[in-house]
Order: sequence, then C-alpha cells, then structure tokens
Amino acid sequence: MLTGIEEVDWASLGHAYGPADDVPELLRGLASADPAEREAALDGMYGAVHHQGDVYDSTLACIPFLLELVADPGVRDRGCIVELLTSIGGIELDDEEEMTEHPCDDGEFIPAANYAMAAAAIAAGSDVFLGLVADPDPEVRLAAPCALASLHPEPSLVLTLLRERLTVERDTEVRLALVAAVGQIALRHASLRAETVDWLGWLARAAQDPGLRLAALAQQARCAPGEISDDVVPWVTALLEEIRTTSGSGAGGETLRGAAPTFIGQVRELLEEHAAGRPAPWTEELLRTLHAALDDRVDDRIALILAQLRSPDRWQRSDAIWLCGGLIRVWRGRYEEVVRLVGDQLHDPEPRLREAAASFLERLFELGAPAADALAARLAQSPPGPGEGSDIGLGDGPGIGLDGGPVGGPVGGIGAGPGTGLGTSPVGGPGAVGRSGRDGALIALARAGDVRAVPLLARALEEDEVRRELLYATDGLGPAAAGLAPLLRRRLARVGLDKRLYDRAAPLLHALAAVRGAQALPEVLRILRGAPANRRDRVREAALRTLAAFGPAAREAVPDLRALLADGSAAVSTAAAGALWAVEEDPAEVLPVLERWLRPDLPGADRCAAARVLGGIGPSAVAAAPALRPALGSRDLWVRVRAAAALWRVTGETEEALPVLLAAWEEDRHARVDIAECLAEMGPAASEAQLVLLTELTRRRRHNAREGASGTYDIHLDEKLLTLCRAALARMERGAY
Repeated sequence: MLTGIEEVDWASLGHAYGPADDVPELLRGLASADPAEREAALDGMYGAVHHQGDVYDSTLACIPFLLELVADPGVRDRGCIVELLTSIGGIELDDEEEMTEHPCDDGEFIPAANYAMAAAAIAAGSDVFLGLVADPDPEVRLAAPCALASLHPEPSLVLTLLRERLTVERDTEVRLALVAAVGQIALRHASLRAETVDWLGWLARAAQDPGLRLAALAQQARCAPGEISDDVVPWVTALLEEIRTTSGSGAGGETLRGAAPTFIGQVRELLEEHAAGRPAPWTEELLRTLHAALDDRVDDRIALILAQLRSPDRWQRSDAIWLCGGLIRVWRGRYEEVVRLVGDQLHDPEPRLREAAASFLERLFELGAPAADALAARLAQSPPGPGEGSDIGLGDGPGIGLDGGPVGGPVGGIGAGPGTGLGTSPVGGPGAVGRSGRDGALIALARAGDVRAVPLLARALEEDEVRRELLYATDGLGPAAAGLAPLLRRRLARVGLDKRLYDRAAPLLHALAAVRGAQALPEVLRILRGAPANRRDRVREAALRTLAAFGPAAREAVPDLRALLADGSAAVSTAAAGALWAVEEDPAEVLPVLERWLRPDLPGADRCAAARVLGGIGPSAVAAAPALRPALGSRDLWVRVRAAAALWRVTGETEEALPVLLAAWEEDRHARVDIAECLAEMGPAASEAQLVLLTELTRRRRHNAREGASGTYDIHLDEKLLTLCRAALARMERGAY
C-alpha cells in the first residue's frame, strides 16, 4: 500500500503551512486501523493539504495515493477519502481564471493550472469510483455518486450506472445521493439534460418511496426550473405528509461521542446532534434544493413554508424556519403569517425548535411584529434563573450574523443541517427556555419596537453580563425606554478605563444616546476623558455621539468639546463639532472645523464625516456650501453622496445635488437607503426621481441581498429603504395637488 510514497521529495513541496514533509504521515494515517488516527489525518488533509479548497503541488502529489486508498477494500472510512478527492478535483474554473493565479490566505498565489491538473489526474483514475456504487460500506456508496457525476469523463456511462443502481439500492440516503448525482450530470452536460429531466419527472410520479419522489421532483426543478408545475405546493405538501406518516419516530436520542479534538469531529457531532431523533433528516436538503430552483417564485415558497409550519411534525416546522431564513433575507414578500406561525414555535416543548424560532425572529426587526405577542408570552414564562450567566459579553457594535445555512466542510452530505442554533442552553423542563433563547426572544421583541420589552430589558440590565445586541436594540423603543437610563448609567460607571473600554462601553453609550439619558453625563465624560491609547479615537467618537444626543443638557461638556475640535482624527474632530452644535447651536465655531475636513486632498472617510455633520446642522451651515460643492465631483461615490445630501440640507436647492444622488443610486445599490432618506426630505422638489423610486418598489429581490452571506441589519435596512421610497412618493404626490 502507498507504493512509492518515499520516492516523492515531499520536503520540496508545500501546503498551507509550509513544507509538506508531514504529508506521508497523513496519508498513512488515512489507512490506520485506529479511528482517531484516521480522523486526525483527514483533518490534517483538509486543514493543510487542501486548505479551504486550495490545490497545492503537494495536493497534486497526493492524488495517486488517495486513489490507491480508495481502491483498497481493507481501508476504513473510504467514503471520506472519496469526498476529499471529489473536493480536490471538482473545482471548475472559467476560461479567464484558467489564465491567472488563485490567491490563498497567506497572500501567495496558487497557479490556476493546479486545479485543472487535479481534475485531470482524478478523472484519469476515476474508473475506481465505478465499482464503489456497490461497495458493502454504505458510506462509500453514499460518496461515490457525486464523485462520478463530478469527475468521470464519460457522463453517459455514469448516468446509466446510477439509474441501474437505483433499482437495487436499499439505503435511503444512498438512493437520494444517486438521484442528486443524476441531477448533477444533467446540469453539467446539456446534451443529456432533456432525457434526464424526463426521467426525473417519471421517477417523481412512479417511485413507491415518497422520499425518492420528493428527491426526483427537487432535482427536476433544479435542472429545469422553468418547467416547475403550478401545483408544486400541494404536491410537495402531500409528499411531506406521506413521509411523516411512513418514516416512524426516528432514533429518539443523540449519538454519544467522546471529546472531538478535530474540526471534522466537531462538524460531525453537530450534524449528528441536528439529526438526532429525526425520522427523515434528509428532507431538509431536498427542500433546500427545491427552494433554490423556485428562486423568485416567492409566493410558492411562502406557501410551502406555511404548510410546513402547520405540520404536526416539529422537525418539518424546524426545517421551515431555516428555509425561511434564506428566503426572507433575499426576497421581499408578505411574511406576516409566516412570522406569526414561527412565533407559535416558541411554545413548543422541543428546545431546539424554540431556539431556532427565537434566532430567526431576532433578525427581523419591524417584520417581527406579528410574533410580538408570542415573544412576550414566552418571556413572561421564562424569568432568569438563579446564577444564570451569559455566554456573550459586551462587544464592539452590531455584528455580522449567520443565516442558518447548512454546515460546510468535508462531512456534509445529504443530511447537512443548519449551522447555527443546534446547541441548547440548560433548560428547566419542557416549557423552559435557555439563556440564549431568552435573550434572542427579548432582542426580537425590542427590535420589533414593542414597549413590552422595556421592563424585561431593565431586568436584563441587572444581571452580571448583558448581550451587546440587547443594548443596540433600544433604538426602536422610543420614549418608553427612557426609564432604562439609570440602569445604563450604573453599568457605564462600572466599566474600567482599560484596553477593553471600547468593547464594553460602546454598546452602553449607544443605548444611552437612544434613550436620551442625559443624567449619565458625568459617566460619559469619564469615558471621554479617560480613554486609554487602545482604540482611543473610537471610544471618543462613541462618547461624542452620545453627548450630541443629549443636546443642551450636555452643556457641562462644552470645554471638552472645544478642546477636541482640533483633534488630529477627523472622526473625533467632526463628532466634537456635531456635539458642540447640538449643545450650543452656534455655527460660528464649528463650521471652520468642518470645512477643514472637506479639503480634496484628504481621505474620503474624513470628508464624509464632515459632510454628514454639516447636513445635520442644516440651513444654519449654508456658509459651508462652497466647501461642499467640490466634493460633488469626487471619485469616491460616498463622498459625492454625503456631500450632495449635505448640500441639499444646508441650501434647500436640488439643482446640483439631485443629479449626483440619482447617478449614485444606479452606481451603488448600498447607497440607496441614504439617498432615499434625502429624497423623502426633498419631497416635490425631487419629482424627477419618481420613476427610480417606483422601480425600486416593484423589485422583488432585496437591494442588499448577497449570495451566501448576510448581515444582522440587512433585512432592516431593506425594509427601511422601502419605507423611505413610499414616504418620498407620498410627499411628491401631495405636492402635485
């Protein structure tokens, strides 16, 4: 076994962490009789030799030995090696990429030819995969179809083999993998697509197993989305009900394992935990495939999710929540009933379902209002337990969150489940909710703007640790949250003036600004004056924004504000100017400072900061208009947008500002919220923007939707854009009469 491995000069080859002289040990580890050694070796292969999908010269050198291991029936866990080979050889580059280099994490570049050579080398030896479709090991049979569909050079031969194997295969997940591979071949090879789509359509109607019919339907939709039938919703709903009534109750427990020292082991444990107790965990991936094929057929996708949320099967309801997370972050739609039904899951006895519901609602902000009653009821039943701690302390601002997509990595497969919300906090019984779920529900209630969150936030502020998201959620609660100021003040007073000051103080400062807690002025000044060198500018900027929110009540801070006008940081200097204006409303002292930061030779961020403050001052800053006008021609789009908005706000004239704003609207979709806000202020004066606004309101896709990623505030920002567009149009219509 591994003949010739010593003849390779591994030390002259490289991987993600340097010389590849450790690769022979990894390859031998893959063939070990010890499961722990095999797992560690596989982890090393993914972590170094095939790091994040990269193909190094050492990766190429491994291919013959990996193929040899796959061919040896005495090697255990060969399915994992097949998946590794599929990943190494399955990266497809377009023509332009084939002529370039591929960047990797350390700043070096991997020749794009490596990927082509890897695919060619594995394709040359891919006949070894043909015999694996009938291997005694079901994990090998599970991995083989995808390898064949991705790597074998004779797709017609593979297609025939997969369809024939389906007639004798008895393992459910392997059968689903066979169907998925058939669909993959149809997508990769246009000449085989029509006959394959027809075959999938036949299988979706003729197969006895409802799971197989659902798999065939999902792949048919994936290969020919334009041919999805109008009755897809009742069809899929009926299949799910048949699966529910024929699949049994499942294992009913979790797989117990020892400590998992490797990343692969941790991922495997997450997948096992997610599948524990589920009679048909593979339905989630099938439905994910179907939803991807339905794409912008939002009404059909909502109807499918509603049917799942009404199912007696809690796992179908759980899947629906994760699927809806991917839908709502990309597409606009009528989600009121979906949100209400997700709120109902907060009362389910299953903790994972409750946690999933709370996590989903946490991201909705104003769209979460239909679930407000359910959130409030859940929180009323779940007071904080004695000694409960927080797993998340104060952080440095609103962060980027996950959308509940599938876990990635080498051991995914058909049953891969959501990557977040799998764990559960300690629960006190069937109706209890863990700390993370309780915090999530409270964040969701506050972000929805429901004042019932206020006393619960007050209770949370009495605890040792508070999630930063709770503090940032005070924005939408309005005057009702004013009573939180004394509690926020006490917490801020306890924050140490050390290198962690920004992380701990910034959320509290944000919340104090939101509730206009001017009684905390001494504590805010302590932070402003005592900021250490570490991140001092950011600390000062946060404190200055809070002082600006206090307005005239912050008069005691005037000497500090005047001193900081001359600060070398534009962020600090302009924030000090904004705060001084908010306190004294005297432009004479602040306008020269702001004009200084508008110079064309300065960085765009500095000029944006100055323009933003000038816009906030409004007509009293009209003397700064000549300093703003040169910025309208900046190469930096955000400088143009900030300057145009500020110019309108200080002069009230649209002639120069409006064309700049409309051009930026088309150039960068991420600027649209700021632009729409300005257009709404302009009203009838911006009537030529009507078509732009109407077009935005007719789009179904969210303006900031990104494939494979989402930010915590993405949905909120898109809904804000829609609200501003409607407000702008309403003002224009009123001005027309």
